[in-house]
Amino acid sequence: MKTFRNVAAASCLALTCATAAQAQELRIGLQSDADVLDPDQSRTFVGEIVFTSLCDKLVDITPDLELVPQLATDWSWNEDATALTFTLREGVTFHDGTPFDAEAVAYNIERSMTLDESRRKSDLASVAGTEVLGPHEVRIDLKQPDAALLTEMANRPGMMISPTAARKAGADFGLDPVCSGPFRFADRVAQDRIALERYEEYWNADAIHLDSVVFLPIPDTTVRLANLQSGDIQLLERLAATDLAQAEDDPGIEIARTTSLGYQGVTFNIGNGPRGDNPWGNDKRLRQALSLAVDREILNQVVFEGAFTPANQPPAPDSPWFDADHPAPARDVERARALLAEAGYPDGLTLEVQVPNTTEPMQLMQVVQAMASEAGIDIQITAKEFATLLQDQTAGDFTASQVGWSGYVDPSANLHQFVTTDGGINDARYGNPEIDRLLDAARATTVTEERKALYDAARDILVDEAPLVYLYHPTWLWAMREELSGFTPYPDGRIRLEGVRLGD
Repeated sequence: MKTFRNVAAASCLALTCATAAQAQELRIGLQSDADVLDPDQSRTFVGEIVFTSLCDKLVDITPDLELVPQLATDWSWNEDATALTFTLREGVTFHDGTPFDAEAVAYNIERSMTLDESRRKSDLASVAGTEVLGPHEVRIDLKQPDAALLTEMANRPGMMISPTAARKAGADFGLDPVCSGPFRFADRVAQDRIALERYEEYWNADAIHLDSVVFLPIPDTTVRLANLQSGDIQLLERLAATDLAQAEDDPGIEIARTTSLGYQGVTFNIGNGPRGDNPWGNDKRLRQALSLAVDREILNQVVFEGAFTPANQPPAPDSPWFDADHPAPARDVERARALLAEAGYPDGLTLEVQVPNTTEPMQLMQVVQAMASEAGIDIQITAKEFATLLQDQTAGDFTASQVGWSGYVDPSANLHQFVTTDGGINDARYGNPEIDRLLDAARATTVTEERKALYDAARDILVDEAPLVYLYHPTWLWAMREELSGFTPYPDGRIRLEGVRLGD
């Protein structure tokens, strides 16, 4: 029997619930708990949701995916696109009172590039260094042109943290993060809540109408919706497609949706430690067989009520970066069996897949499991809390992992860091010099047609070698109480709280 989590008790902190409500406390139900609250070390999508309220970036995006100012008010490239100069917003401070200025930007870029634990190194691999040109002007110098760099500044590489706090805390910065966003860190209890409070000195304070925001991990989609219906949370991120009809029938709930920039799939351990030395990591034919064993359209209908889009690559079919030569493949069980036999497994073999212990990923892999069994693939599902799954994936303690990516505007950010040899999130430890060459070249040109041709050439190789098997592109679904207003859906799935109100 399912039970509601005691969200109200968890979120009221030192206040009574009535006082918290009067004080405009927004409670958001998350699909899982965030990992470390350090933009340089973090990798979870829910972490990015928290960072959107906690840590401003140099630039941001609009719902139409245009880049707009945030901490930087203007930017320009030099003639050969090897230097990017930012003019910075004046009068901004970090939550500890440290001024935000050009020196702070230079520090942040250097930290992202040099911190041992940083996952942003591959994002900034083209950066040679920075030059402080004035109190509020800084230049990023590049080793070669990098068409993706500006859009990276709208993501975690562009999130600014307090140099004072970061120097003091080192790798433990995430325990008490200090940024410059609309809300400051107040409290965290792992697997229970992350509480933020309004930063009164925020540069755009007039757009913030909430006094606090509490993020509550509630992995079970049914329980998450029940908490929304009862009013214990006011906003739910990633409403399950199977719960959409129920939510739409509730007069006290409103729905917002938009197409995601990301994907979900299966990542294989190709060479990450001793566990990478396994049949699935050593023979691409086995990975191809799994891909052919799955009917992605049926998967979409059964698990997601047809609300999502079948996938075979990072960009969705409506993206200008989509490679039409490689649409989602049709299911071919006989070919899958033949590939297993060619690889020396005519009687089939077992594949252990670690899966987040939340509702939709488990349902997804159970359907994949049933499909794969018809081709002779016995999938063993190992359910893990999401942050633990990522830790094990990073450490190489996995054979295959059901995982995805929320997606960024530029195609480089959705591919380069996952499949280049030194990619910051290349947990497969897949390496191919030709892939490195193609994807580095795609970063180094700003001509869209040239970039598209390079990505298409890389896709030819990646479809064949299949270090990642893509399954679907999500549609973001948010559900909220009717008393919440001002919410705007963004294709990157982040929750921006400017203009959001509770009640009148």
